[in-house]
This record gives sequence, C-alpha cells and structure tokens, in this order.
Amino acid sequence: MSSTASGKSGTWRNWGGNVTVRPAREVVPASVDELAAAVRQAAEDGLKVKAVGSGHSFTSIAATDGVSIRPQLLTGIRDIDRKAMTVTVEAGTPLKRLNMALAREGLSLTNMGDIMEQTVSGATSTGTHGTGRESASLAAQIRELELVTADGSVLTCSEKENPEVFAAARVGLGALGIVTAITFAVEPVFLLAAREEPMPLDRVLAEFDQLWTENEHFEFYWFPHTGNTNTKRNNRSAGPPQPVGQLAGWFEDEFLSNGVFHAAQLFGRAVPAVVPTVARISSTALSARSYTDIPYKVFTSPRRVRFVEMEYAVPREALVDTLRELRAMVDRSGLRVNFPVEVRTAPADDIALSTASARDSAYIAVHMFRGTPYQAYFTAAERIFTAHEGRPHWGKVHTRDADYFAEVYPRFGEFTALRDRLDPDRLFQNDYLRRVLGQ
Repeated sequence: MSSTASGKSGTWRNWGGNVTVRPAREVVPASVDELAAAVRQAAEDGLKVKAVGSGHSFTSIAATDGVSIRPQLLTGIRDIDRKAMTVTVEAGTPLKRLNMALAREGLSLTNMGDIMEQTVSGATSTGTHGTGRESASLAAQIRELELVTADGSVLTCSEKENPEVFAAARVGLGALGIVTAITFAVEPVFLLAAREEPMPLDRVLAEFDQLWTENEHFEFYWFPHTGNTNTKRNNRSAGPPQPVGQLAGWFEDEFLSNGVFHAAQLFGRAVPAVVPTVARISSTALSARSYTDIPYKVFTSPRRVRFVEMEYAVPREALVDTLRELRAMVDRSGLRVNFPVEVRTAPADDIALSTASARDSAYIAVHMFRGTPYQAYFTAAERIFTAHEGRPHWGKVHTRDADYFAEVYPRFGEFTALRDRLDPDRLFQNDYLRRVLGQ
C-alpha cells in the first residue's frame, strides 16, 4: 500500500490523498551516519528537514518543502535480546515486516493497532495504538530509542540514559530529532481468541464498563444512521489455533470489508441520499465469528478502502456520554455518514504527549470515504470531543493548536522546553508543528 506518489515531479502525497507537498530534495540514507550527514547538510543549506514514513498520517506532520528524508533503506532487525526480551529495529521498518519477522523468531509485541503498513518510527512518533485494558500503545512498549538531533549527533535514550528525552521522544512528533532505531519490549508469541459479533449500540453503551473489564482487548464499530455495532473481543488463549479459513477470510475481510464496502462507498459518494440505507445493510452484513491465531493476525486487518480520519482520545469515563452526543448530532444534522465509527481504549501511560498521558482513555475515530466532503462532519464531531477535553491523534485530522494542547496535556511545557534545548533553530519545524507546538 504505497503512499508515496513521488514521480519525476518530486511531488509527495499521503495515503489519504489530502496532503500534497513538493520537497526541495529527497534523501534516502543507507546508514545512520548518512542520515546525520544529511541533517547537517540541510542546516548548512538553510533548509528544514522532515523524515517521512509510509504517509499514513492524515495531517501534514511529515510534510516539508525542505529536505525530505525517506527511511526505506533503514529497515530490518538489528538485534534480538532474548535475555532482556527486547528487539531493536531500524526506524524505517514497516510494522508488517517487524510482526512477521518476530513471529518467525517465536516472539510478538504485546499489543498493536489494526493497520500495519506504517513504519515503526512513524507509528510510534504519532502515538499509534490499538485497544487494551492493561496493554498500551506502541510507543509505551519502547524500551530504548536512537535519535539524530539537530546538530547531527546521535543520542541513545532510555529510562537510564537521557531519561528526560526518553519521556518525550517516544511520541516525539518528529519535533525533537529523527528516530533511527527503536528497541521494543517483546514476549514469547501467544494465541489470541477473537470473538466478533453484532450488538445493538444501546446495549454496548449500557454494558460498556463490563465489556471493558471482562476483556483484555475490546473494541467496536458503530454504523451511523443505525443502532447497530460490530464488537470485537480479543483474549489470550491456550489454543488450539483456529485461524479464519481462507475462503471465509477472503469473504469477510476482502469481499465484504474491502470489495463490497468500497463499492458501497462509491455509490454513497455519488448518491448521498442512499447512505442511511446502505449503512443499515452494511451493518447487518457481517455475522458473528470466532477464531484463534497469533497476535498480528488477530489485531490487524487489511484496509484497502481509502478514507480520511479524525480520532480523539477522551477520558474513559466520558466515552458513553461522548458517543451519545455524537449519535444525537448525526441524527439531527442531515449529514450523510458513510463510514463506521471506531471505538477503542488504552490505559494511562507516562509519555509526555501520548494521547493517553496520565489518564485512562477511550478513542473515538470518525472516518469519511476519500473524496467525500468531510469538513462539516469532522467539525461537528470535534466540537463534541473538545468539550470533553479530548486529545486528537497527532496523525489524524484536527484543528487544535498549542494553546489548546497546553490545557489538555499536563506535560506540554516539559515537551516544548526539551524541544527548545534539542532544536533551538527549529530545523525540524514545519507548518503543522508550528501550529501544534507554537513557535
């Protein structure tokens, strides 16, 4: 799922198709030394620098008209330490390659998001997460990271070494330097039993605390214009493995979730009046199913239908009220929402700008099919999310700025002070960081 559309013109486009930029030059370093040299050269030439992964962010967080650093040669596993149970991986490695390589070694991450096309550094730097009662985001599983700073020096950060940088750089937004390697905590590969089943939204909201308490990983999708959801519960299992059959997997994951869903999206975009009817049909198309497999085959799924997304983290105890307000807004607005709303959770963590920093969080993600007008829906949703002190995903559409973040992140000042120290001349600045972090 390549997101780069860089042809001869040197124009770069993100996966969602809503960000386009033309950098002054592109650099594809083959080593950390080459990357550090490119950073020093950019500073000499008076150009800003940004690293760009797979372009899965819907914000312009990786956009630059200066030097665009592509990490596709900085990939692969550097080291597996079975005593410490860690794996050190180059920053440009796609999550998909990491997951498959770990599985071959009999290892796994504890938790992950539902897409694995992103690079490890792009995913962690923007706070990408899955869902979990006790297990947190990808960044919270980092034990050490390597960072090239504005002066071209290479910094190793962990709880013991440069701990104040470690506290911030795990979700660093590309503002503190360029991450070149990440050491993740891993564990012996295990089995997850997944149970997917439709459930009325009213029941999910009424029983949400219980569903969250009883399952290691609980999430659900609500189909706007309907009272229907599809729930998913993932729990560790002693086995035996019972993977989704090839034909059933193709039917549910490719035909229904990508093929037919894509056709329905095209139809809804062309004829908005049919969207509520299509939503009702879509929400009843998926039937209950159970399967047991290794983690990445349960947590992740292919996403071939392109969309634009906004996601906010609200305090977990505010989830039910927030969703009820969202449903009421959609019902009275006359909006035609053609994509399900995804709901997940994460426990509080200790990372300065993590969306779950110091508070148990619930995530509500709203999507619209690529090419469909999304501004009115996202604006109305954002008004609801911010009323609950919501924190937007750094890689997804939002309109918040530094003044807002200073209010909803207790450690915002700590992050910006560290940035002043590590990048005083704002070598890694772009328009997005200017907005969200201030000057």
